[in-house]
Order: sequence, then C-alpha cells, then structure tokens
Amino acid sequence: MRGFLIFIVGGLLGVIGGFAVGIFLYPYIFLADVVANEQLQGAAEKQIVATGTFIHADPSDPIHFGSGGVTVYADALQIEKDFEVGPGPKYHVYLVPDANVTPDTAVDDTMYVDLGRLRAFKGSQVFDIPAGVDIPSYKSVVIWCEQFGVLISPAALRFSKN
Repeated sequence: MRGFLIFIVGGLLGVIGGFAVGIFLYPYIFLADVVANEQLQGAAEKQIVATGTFIHADPSDPIHFGSGGVTVYADALQIEKDFEVGPGPKYHVYLVPDANVTPDTAVDDTMYVDLGRLRAFKGSQVFDIPAGVDIPSYKSVVIWCEQFGVLISPAALRFSKN
C-alpha cells in the first residue's frame, strides 16, 4: 500500500512539475523566433497623437523586460520595428491612465483599454484603437502578462502639440 501511495504522489508531482515547466518553456520554444513586421496602412497621412519608448521597468528582474518605440494615432497604435520583450505567456497591449507605471502599479485594477494580444516578442505590430477612446486620458502603453498579472514593460506617452 505504501508503494502505491508513493507512486501516486510521485505521478501527481511529475504531472504538476511538467505542466509548470511547459508553461514557462512554451514561449521560448515555439514563439521566440517569431518577428512581426506589420505596418500601419496610410501612416504617412495620419497625424501622430503620441509617442513613447518601452523600458525595462525593474532592472533587477532579468525575465520581464522590454524596449523599443510605440506610436499612437487617433485610431491605431503602432509598435515599432525596434520593439522587443522577454518571451512569456499571454502578453497583451494595454492603454493605461497612469503616467508612471511601475511593477507596483495595480494595472489590472485601472480603467485600462485592452488592445489585444501581442503577436510576437520582436518587431512591429499594429493594434486598432476602438472608436470613442479618449486617447489623452491614457498616459501609458503597457505590455501586460494576463496569465500571471505581471507588468512586462511600460511606455510613458509624450503627446504631440497640435
């Protein structure tokens, strides 16, 4: 009986451990080489509302980092070709009302706008901004891990003077 119990407990620990390792390794194995190259159609004719640069929010955290530019138009957000974040599961792009987003900011408790799931960890990507969004009310763009509720990289926005 004791041997059977050890077998069951060992099996459960193995399944749980394998699942946890799989969640963390999946992005590195299947998505790390994907580089997006999306361009906003008609960007040259559109007026830029704001720009920003993604930063490494917590330099002591080697896993959650980001860099590269972002440009906001009235109806779309363009993550620039120099963009890069450390891989992970279920990353989303949010517009956030806070101007200074840090790892301690409760982003998921703010009135954020979810623009969609990040399609690649490197390269340019375009996200539509829903009609009716008051862009000047949102002072930052953040990459947020919905799976674990973790800030990956914030970009404070600098608004254009019209």
